[in-house]
Amino acid sequence: MKILLLEDDIALSDIMSEYLEDKHFELDLVYDGQEALESAYESQYDLYIFDVNVPVIKGFDLLQTLRENGDRTPTIFVTSLNDIEDISKGFESGADDYLKKPFELAELLLRIKNIQKRSFTQQRSTIVQIDENITFDIDTELLYKGKESISLPQKELKLLKHFLKHPNEIITFESLNEVLWDYDETPSAESLRAHIKNLRKHLNKDMIHNLRGLGYRFEMKVSD
Repeated sequence: MKILLLEDDIALSDIMSEYLEDKHFELDLVYDGQEALESAYESQYDLYIFDVNVPVIKGFDLLQTLRENGDRTPTIFVTSLNDIEDISKGFESGADDYLKKPFELAELLLRIKNIQKRSFTQQRSTIVQIDENITFDIDTELLYKGKESISLPQKELKLLKHFLKHPNEIITFESLNEVLWDYDETPSAESLRAHIKNLRKHLNKDMIHNLRGLGYRFEMKVSD
């Protein structure tokens, strides 16, 4: 997930960015509304985190401008403004969430993860086009190869859904282990390879790449 963080308090910006980068998010940092506007036009982001009282262009005005130009990127406001009128104005400008300062970094992470979950279902069609003749139905959790429907075992299903959330990215062994194994299970490199092998049987052979020492990359041939 690539995040644009607008926060003019440099110390707080550094703390937030360090925390989120440790959680494997990619961040671009900006310190005034004009910088944020230019970055939003120049790059593609999965999430905006905007302070409100920032130089040049205030956060509410910034988001309203982006929304008027068709930008629907999910947005969280983080601000010390906490009366009901300010909160209402934040949502009216197009915000998805509103976090009052001071806040715990763990709470910010929970808000981000909630938006991630919503984004996977709301921003995509229920049918994900994986390749020219392979699709995945998010609602039924069925994989289709041509007209053949395939009900994947639970582990392979977890792998596929994780790959679909991170197409064409390096997926580390650690992140796959977190997704694949329940708290009472012990991760196993051999079992992971076996589940990858089983999933490959239902996909094109060159779709899941083993990156030695790093993890895997899931190559999407057709955008959803």
